Amino acid sequence: MAGKIPRDFIDDLLSRTDVVDIVDSRVKLKKAGKNYQACCPFHNEKSPSFTVSQEKQFYHCFGCGAHGNAISFLMEFDRLEFVEAIEELAKLYGLEVPREKGHLPVVSEEKKQQQQDDYSLMEQVVRFFQHQLKQNENSGKAIDYLKSRGLSGDIVKQWEIGYAPDSWDALLKTFGKDQARVKQLIDLKLVNQNDQGRRYDFFRDRIMFPIRDKRGRVVGFGGRVLEDGGPKYLNSPETRIFHKGSELFGFYQARQQNRQLDAVLIVEGYMDVVALSQFGINQATAALGTATTAEHMQMLVRATPHIVCCYDGDRAGREAAWRALENALPALKDGVRLSFLFLPDGEDPDTMVRKIGKDAFMEMLDNAMPLSRFFFENQLKTHKVGTPEGKIALRKAAMPLIESVQGDDQKQMLLEELAKHTGEYDRFKLQQDISKANHASSKPAYSANRNQVGKARLSPLRMLIRLLLDSPSLATRCDDVQPSVFEGSDATGMDLLLDIHRYCAQYPQATTAQLVENFRNHPHSSTIAKLLLQEHLVKDEDAERVYSDSFARLLDWHFDSRIETLISRSRVQPLTQVEKEELNLLMKERQKS
Repeated sequence: MAGKIPRDFIDDLLSRTDVVDIVDSRVKLKKAGKNYQACCPFHNEKSPSFTVSQEKQFYHCFGCGAHGNAISFLMEFDRLEFVEAIEELAKLYGLEVPREKGHLPVVSEEKKQQQQDDYSLMEQVVRFFQHQLKQNENSGKAIDYLKSRGLSGDIVKQWEIGYAPDSWDALLKTFGKDQARVKQLIDLKLVNQNDQGRRYDFFRDRIMFPIRDKRGRVVGFGGRVLEDGGPKYLNSPETRIFHKGSELFGFYQARQQNRQLDAVLIVEGYMDVVALSQFGINQATAALGTATTAEHMQMLVRATPHIVCCYDGDRAGREAAWRALENALPALKDGVRLSFLFLPDGEDPDTMVRKIGKDAFMEMLDNAMPLSRFFFENQLKTHKVGTPEGKIALRKAAMPLIESVQGDDQKQMLLEELAKHTGEYDRFKLQQDISKANHASSKPAYSANRNQVGKARLSPLRMLIRLLLDSPSLATRCDDVQPSVFEGSDATGMDLLLDIHRYCAQYPQATTAQLVENFRNHPHSSTIAKLLLQEHLVKDEDAERVYSDSFARLLDWHFDSRIETLISRSRVQPLTQVEKEELNLLMKERQKS
């Protein structure tokens, strides 16, 4: 694993990047005043509420709240991890991504070159298998098999399906030109070497499916046997570029076909994924010979609002579905739906869609069993709630799973269902009502519709932060504003103001995009995001004046608060000499203002 990417490099990368170009290459933008607009790519809408600011190098959707800089956009739109997004941007400018030295080893140039050679070789092997499907003397049975499964030539070409010859060393002879390449073939598990040192092709006489990672690079293969004997599917073993638990067959293609992945279907076989695509269902993926892992689920939760797990209806299928549910719960956030579709005996997605057609199959997906129903149906088979002991056992088994759910609303929904099954629903509702009442009493008395929130009047402290987010140079342009005088204050948000002011004073030329990037992992990053959603209605020419006025108002508030604290304390016990002097000084300052 590589060391951290230096912060200076990320800032430099953002300074080179125009977020308008990055967004416009994926979503067509239109000029709207000094900004650009489009319909939001992250939710369905008819009128544009997605705005991109070239000045601030920042995008924001007033509809769904999506926001960020060029890095955030690549992460959300292309569904990349943070480091992958950095690498994609760096590639645009021909830059190498540096790594800091530390407790983690830095990726060497040699290792980077090795990775590039690995991916290049895997692409060549894809072409080799495709060529063998067309030209090999024994490929007729492979072509006949594909035709028997109802696959068209276009679909076979689209999925780059090939054929591994029925030969011990066809691939080895083609690519093993020297010892270094032979070793690479062995390392990538394209060639095996036994204890006697004999080398032979790993895949032989099989239909070959290339496995691409989420960035489109070939990392492994799946081979489907043509005749009985040996495992039905044989997958590439783990290698330095292939990790089964991290990849899903067809996921890259699904993202390419659907910019808005409204749903993703998890099936059990490669052929199911391919066959569904022939019917225009381009949203299926398959695990690679393993159960659906927690990492798979985290990847899917980031990509789609609806995950449907499709399994056989037999005992093995339901056990596989339960393992998928257990792995999904910790990744399940509010707004993401998890459903389960169990097919009739003897059917799989391939045979089912051919029997009933696309529309009926899609209707089955829409009506798939909800998470809550499958969760409790499974639990109630084990725990009989007709007795107090059974209810206790159900609660003990279900609670750890429910507590692992990330989304608060999802968790509450499952807790409510659990309360119904254990006979504690009335108590649960009472606790909910009390909690809601307490929460409501602590809220300010104003309507919280979106427009009002967006235009809510900002407190002096929030106004200072908001203006610094827009114009970091204010920290050095306004010498009279020195938030450091509030060091030690426990006022809500004061620590964030101090952190942002320190950054802006150090980097006055930073853009909003760079500032936000530096605070990506800050404890109050969510507060920054919310503040950026709020309109402050301050014109650029008035920014310095409002900034200074807000600081003066914050000082007044701070003085008043401290005076009240000292006076209240004096009523309980005598003030120290230091506190008396502080109170006198504050009173004098207050009288001046």
